[in-house]
Amino acid sequence: MNRPATLLGGTALAVLSIVTATPSLAQTPVNTTADAGSQETIVVTGSRIRRNPLDQSSPVVTLDQSSLAQTGLTSVADILQRLPSASGGLNSKVNNSGNLGNPPDGGGVGAGSAEIDLRYLSAKRTLVLVDGLRFVNGTSASGIPATVDINAIPASMIDRVEVLQAGASPLYGSDAIAGVVNIITVAQQEGLRASAQYGAFRQGDGDTFNADISYGVKGETTNLVFGASYVKQSPVRSANRSISLFPNPGQTSCTDPVGGCSSAAVNGRFLTDFGNQTISNPPDSTPTLAELRPFTSADRFNFAPFNYLLTPSERYGAWLSFRQELTDKINLRLKAQYNRRNSQNQAAFEPLFIGPDAGNGAGSLFDTLSFDATNPFNPFGVTLSAGRPGQPAQNYSFIARRLVEAGQRTFDQTVDTLSATATLDGSFMVGGHEWYWDANALFGINDAHQSFTGNVRADRVAQAIGPIANCTAPCVPLNLFGGLGSITPAMLDWIAFTEHDRSKQELYDYTLNLSGNLFDLPAGPVGFAVGYEHRIQIANFIPDPIVSAGLGADIPAQPAAGRYNVDEVYGEVRIPLLKDTPFFYSLEVDGAIRHSSYSISGQSTTYTATGLWKPVEDLLLRGAYTTGFRAPSLGELFGGRSRFDLPVVDPCTSDPSGLFQTNATVRANCIADGVPADGSYAEPPGQLPVITRGNINLKPETSRNITFGAVYAPAWARNSGFASTFSLEANYYDIRVKKAIGAVDPNLTLRNCALLGDAASCALTVRTNNGFVNEIDGTLQNLDSIRTRGIDLTGLYRTPETGIGSFGLAVNATWLLKYVLSASNGFVVIDRKGTERGSPDQAFPKFKGNATVDWSLNDTIAASFTGRYISGVTEINPNDGLPNRMHSRFYGDVQLTFTPGFAQHRFAFTIGVNNVFDTDPPPCFSCSLNNFDPTTYDVPGQFGYARISYKM
Repeated sequence: MNRPATLLGGTALAVLSIVTATPSLAQTPVNTTADAGSQETIVVTGSRIRRNPLDQSSPVVTLDQSSLAQTGLTSVADILQRLPSASGGLNSKVNNSGNLGNPPDGGGVGAGSAEIDLRYLSAKRTLVLVDGLRFVNGTSASGIPATVDINAIPASMIDRVEVLQAGASPLYGSDAIAGVVNIITVAQQEGLRASAQYGAFRQGDGDTFNADISYGVKGETTNLVFGASYVKQSPVRSANRSISLFPNPGQTSCTDPVGGCSSAAVNGRFLTDFGNQTISNPPDSTPTLAELRPFTSADRFNFAPFNYLLTPSERYGAWLSFRQELTDKINLRLKAQYNRRNSQNQAAFEPLFIGPDAGNGAGSLFDTLSFDATNPFNPFGVTLSAGRPGQPAQNYSFIARRLVEAGQRTFDQTVDTLSATATLDGSFMVGGHEWYWDANALFGINDAHQSFTGNVRADRVAQAIGPIANCTAPCVPLNLFGGLGSITPAMLDWIAFTEHDRSKQELYDYTLNLSGNLFDLPAGPVGFAVGYEHRIQIANFIPDPIVSAGLGADIPAQPAAGRYNVDEVYGEVRIPLLKDTPFFYSLEVDGAIRHSSYSISGQSTTYTATGLWKPVEDLLLRGAYTTGFRAPSLGELFGGRSRFDLPVVDPCTSDPSGLFQTNATVRANCIADGVPADGSYAEPPGQLPVITRGNINLKPETSRNITFGAVYAPAWARNSGFASTFSLEANYYDIRVKKAIGAVDPNLTLRNCALLGDAASCALTVRTNNGFVNEIDGTLQNLDSIRTRGIDLTGLYRTPETGIGSFGLAVNATWLLKYVLSASNGFVVIDRKGTERGSPDQAFPKFKGNATVDWSLNDTIAASFTGRYISGVTEINPNDGLPNRMHSRFYGDVQLTFTPGFAQHRFAFTIGVNNVFDTDPPPCFSCSLNNFDPTTYDVPGQFGYARISYKM
């Protein structure tokens, strides 16, 4: 059957392979390899009306299979995060489990998953589609994320990725505020394709193996393609890179004035009315008061070398795509995919804090425990009382001990993702115009289980340190005062447990689409599309019962569950106004509108208006005004009470990092907030507990997106022999988000209370009698507005074939002109442009750019060099409050491919090196872990790889 191209789900099928041979970044809408008259009408990302792809109404970057392979990376998300318009997000370099806790958005830490964040607006404001249809959100058994785990899609299944760098809520619904990532899967193939790659860092770690295979059968009326993918990635440990050996860049000892090491020491820290002490000669099975000595910074624990810079994971998946022509006008399409991910995160040994100033928060039992005088290991001879009701007066602040004997904390995830889609599509004629329809039913499930070793339970610790009369077998009294080696296996067997958490997300999506031409105008046909979508999302998070009861020593968590359904209708129209007249080679206006009705968060209507003008054939000018929205996610609505440990400086501390001793206003405000007037609260910088939770009263976010763009693809360049491909494209964007969902920045909470005496800010903080921060309220609210503006530039050039081959150049760059975050009441305005936010890590460089130079000869040899530049940013060093410049970085990647003719060009042999110049990331003091920003910069070290591929 010969008719215009269609796509499963009725959306983006456009493949615009602008750069041939070894392409880099292909930018639509310009296709310079053929004239407009030869282009068939197809559905492109950013519109549901079939159109000539030369007249694409929105800026789209396309990465085909060759582009993906050219990076040498095994994760599509890692590749997408290199786009200048992207701004990081979770990836395999993020190792937050056990180190920071659960962020305020209710999504958990997303351990082992990977996502894409466009325009620095967070991944939850970038919509991820697969063949134009939604994909089930990911889970990692620590919460309910609002994002898709892109690694859940088998690599061999991906034909190309189209990135729409503009808001598209009127076309695709909620979440498309920053843009859309549309992953197009392989729909037809003949014969076998296979590849295998092995790579490792020069230091001998981080070795990665991946293999992909697929096979396709193409008949007259039937297409069948199936395949499988496998990836295994080994870790890079923080102990094996110089940048991450200590908590701060350049630090060489815990005694350095910069501090940062943990007071949960291997030999313990005992902050009591008797003093600030530790044990003298560990291990000590009979500690006494005389054997204690003063605790110093040399006793603090360096947790930095016990983390991952690159987390280990194993992924394997299989998929199938089937198309059957039922009649000459109707097709049945079936698609299914499955992926299993086994991943791990790691943290240092459990830091056990017990006492009224321990800062566990969230009602933790550990904050209320007393050490009874009859406990055989209590060296003080009296009961250490937390001073709670029914207890003696408080006489200690906290006891801290690093549980080295229990081994490192490890978080092992097993995540299964299954998705299946059934589609009927076809066409019919009305009034001389062909109309296209499709009906789709989609089901997706993401099921995650996590086991965590190294945790201990509060109820058993309470029994083991309480009155000896209450600790009878199987209870074993606990020695927290004898130092390293004093906790015996029997003691651990009583208090330790393996935590088991799980979470699940389900998606049911049903869509109907109809598109065609209504009638003809002198300038062309009026295009029209209309559709309906009904979607159901269900999710739950079930922490271990011991944890949900508030008895775990690590991050507290409460169960969460929720569901919603949404009904949406949309319409789109394309009206050509002028054609082939002076100064108006073409002129058209487009518009779209969508109405959404959510069962929980109400109704929303969004619209877009677009104008496209070609004054001459080679120049396209366009502009668009779009409104958008994002409904609160299930995690944001129903997220249970948990904790996020934020690295932050408390202005109220008498430590030199604070302002208590040097600023009279701060001192007065802090005393009014409950800090002792004598300056005895003198803790150095560390992590403070932010209590996070969802909010059922959240309202949808709204947005406004303005874009202007120009595309120049001169025919003279091709006709004169100057180039086989030559195009330049520039796009300006201006995005404003209102009622953005988030928690009040804890840094601002503390500073507004201390510096301004703001009552509302002070009310968000709970302090103990000794001034320690026990909780900072991080409940989600519709707080902020975000305004960002920038310019994207893309250039593509390829020479004609010559006797020495063909050369190509692809350039993609983004300038960030503005990024301002402000509270809805205008009280706080933060300018992020050119800065590093720190935890949660995110750099906002003013400029990012990629450029690839490639060369190919007779389809036999190809070579490329890719340069990646990130301009410098400035952070505020939390240790002294002063700016620290993180200088620009330039990464270089090289690749060489040989495709021998004697094998009919079926085999390809590739070698490459990423970060060939061995560029290190800029040191970062405010970043949450490992002293660099893993969302922006590469893991230190050169990564080399070799690949063999086969194509029948």
